[in-house]
Amino acid sequence: MTTARIARYAATALFATLSQAAPAQQAPPPPPTSATVVPQRTPGLTPELAEVARLIHEGQYAPALVKIDAVLATDAKNPQARFLKGVVQTDETKTEAAIATFQALTEDYPELPEPYNNLAVIWAQRGEYDKARRALELALATRPDYAIAHENLGDIYARMASAEYDQAVGLDKTNKSAQTKLALVRELFAVAPSSTAPKPSEPKPAPAPKPKQ
Repeated sequence: MTTARIARYAATALFATLSQAAPAQQAPPPPPTSATVVPQRTPGLTPELAEVARLIHEGQYAPALVKIDAVLATDAKNPQARFLKGVVQTDETKTEAAIATFQALTEDYPELPEPYNNLAVIWAQRGEYDKARRALELALATRPDYAIAHENLGDIYARMASAEYDQAVGLDKTNKSAQTKLALVRELFAVAPSSTAPKPSEPKPAPAPKPKQ
């Protein structure tokens, strides 16, 4: 079963199984280079935001948002706090708000790959694979060694291939080559056959980036 990764605050993979559809989140981006590095249990997070990450992990979104808003009240541009807010918005299926949050982060901090990756997950969940592909390519343009984005991009290409094979079979039932390829892709993602392309997968968490030195 293939996985795909979205960053959050713990290590994992963008798609869990392509037949499921509950969003998961990605790790907060590193703090700006001017930020003071404070010793903490969660790499890259201040103690306040490490507590936010814990609350999100436990599904306690209301208190997490209170703490996030408190941080943003004194540091409106804080990329980690804004990122974690996008995580909460995605987990609470406030998709449009999450898109706006992550999109704003890509504009303010274009050097960070994590917001692009999270946007890709949202686009993929909506079946908008071309948008997901472009977002992942932007993530890799900022960090070519971002393994999670490479894996996610592979999953996106496979999903796009699956849809095309499915269409080919639908147009020509005698096309054995397309049938074989479609079966292989479905086996890869453990998706049951249907008259339409398989549903998008469920994203899973990815490792949190470390703070810049």
